[in-house]
Order: sequence, then structure tokens, then C-alpha cells
Amino acid sequence: MEIYFLGTNAGVPTLQRNVTSVALRLLEERRSFWMFDCGEGTQHQVLRSPLRLGRLEKLFITHLHGDHLFGLPGLLSSRGYQGGTAPLTVYGPPGLKAYLDISLSVSQSRIPYKLEVVEHNGGLIFEDDSFKVESALLEHRIDSYGYRVIEKDRPGSLNAERLKAYGLKPGPLYGVLKSGRDVTTDEGITITAAEVLSEPKRGRIVTVLGDTRPCGNSIPLAREADLLVHEATFSHDLARMARDYHHSTTVQAAEIAKEAGARQLILTHFSSRYGSLDELIPLLDEARSIFSETLLAEEFRLYPVERKTGN
Repeated sequence: MEIYFLGTNAGVPTLQRNVTSVALRLLEERRSFWMFDCGEGTQHQVLRSPLRLGRLEKLFITHLHGDHLFGLPGLLSSRGYQGGTAPLTVYGPPGLKAYLDISLSVSQSRIPYKLEVVEHNGGLIFEDDSFKVESALLEHRIDSYGYRVIEKDRPGSLNAERLKAYGLKPGPLYGVLKSGRDVTTDEGITITAAEVLSEPKRGRIVTVLGDTRPCGNSIPLAREADLLVHEATFSHDLARMARDYHHSTTVQAAEIAKEAGARQLILTHFSSRYGSLDELIPLLDEARSIFSETLLAEEFRLYPVERKTGN
């Protein structure tokens, strides 16, 4: 599981950065990737990345401002031209379906795969055997949502040497033990799952927040997240401007991460007033003064989501 930034700028693109889009690579877990937001030019960013649109499984839109949305019709159309045939689900606030219906129909775009658009007002929006995704409303000029991706705990590994000592060969009983249930062999030997199974692998939590002022829903969405992606449009000396424009500062993002007990924070959605990476270093320093495990989002860089070990 890895985070990969395709766009890190707020409002409009610059020569240094594109507008917002974040990929969650799940190649080992699902052989796919998920995307959060799709600003204008995102498909060009994908072409410069190791991502392949045919593997895009889910796309989550935080809100309907153009810098998070205008790249979506083109990307959906290009996915088909690039051989994408697997179903794709797009999640987002009410109004998303109308936007896509009009954009795709007026442009006579052909979508040669099953495209499902799920509009939501927060809550549990997806769940299967491996993952669930929760969402909650944030505080922005229009409805903006944060997403909490929860990887479910996975069973531990079987101790092959211990099973061999019992004379148990690979077969159906392995699956029973893997599920945590005890078994009895044909010889009448009872093997308990606890003695041959390692501790479950703790699932990871990734939280991606849309544009927002500091608000109450940010904390539960980010609670004990292994990685929190939070906007930091402005440095903290511009806190008044951030509030007026319904955005957050570096310090506010760091305070959310600290209060929520997150393990790592990545700042993104930077104002175009900050040009080069060097100009963003003071913003990083501000955040680290509150929450030391903070990084700056850099486009075309992978950020592994580490699995917590121990208690």
C-alpha cells in the first residue's frame, strides 16, 4: 500500500505543480489502485507515472470545485481508449452524476466499461472482505468530504515447520487453520490454530481529507491513521486568509494529526504563491514544530504506508 501524488497544487496549476489528485496504490492487496480527486490534467500526470488506468478500480471525489474535478471526464474517456475494460466506480457528493452525464453525453464520449457513479452524503460508502471506506462532511465553501480507508486485519501466517512436525500436508485443513479454527487430523490429533498461526496482520488506515477549515469531523476521520493526507494551502501567518477561504494552514493540519493520534502526516494542496520546493520548506518546518512526523507531498513520489507492528 502506497500513496502517490499526481497533483499537489491548490486552485490552478503552475509550472512546478499540477492541481489535486492522489493515488492509493493497492497492487499487492487488490492488483489495482484507487484515486482521490481528479483535477485538470490528471491524465497527463498518469502518463508520466507508473500507474495504468486499466488498473483504476475506484475514484473518490472530495468536492465539486474544478481543481478537484475538471480532469475527470477526460480521464474516464481515455481509460477506455487505453484498453481499460474492468468496472470502475466513482464516488462523490450529490451533483457528480449530473456533471458526468452532461460532460460525457455532450462530448459523445464512449465508455466501453461499466461505470457506476455513487453519490453520497457521508457514512459507510463501501465495504468488502478486505476494505471499508467511511466518509464525513468537512467545512468548506461547498460540501467537501474526507475519506477514511480502513484495511481489515488479515490472518497471520501458518508455521509450516510446526505443521510438518504434526505430519499435516498442505490441503483443506490449512485453510481451516488459517481462518482461526482448530482441526483434528485423520490420526485423531487436534491442532489448535493458536499454536500454528502467527498474530493477525493489523490493517492500515489511510485518511484523505478534502478542502477544509479545521472542523470536528477531521478528528474521527484521522483517528489513529497510519497516514493522513491533509491540505495546507497557507503558511500559518495567513491563518486569517485561510479561514476566509475555508482552507487550513500548516499548523492547523499538524494539530489535527496530533490530536487524532495519526502516525504520519503528508501536507498537500499548496497555494500557487509558493513556487519551488524550497519555498515550501518553511511550511514543513511550521508543521514539524507541532507534529514531527510530517512530510511535504511531492508529485511522482511514492510514500509507503507502513504497517504498525506490536501493540
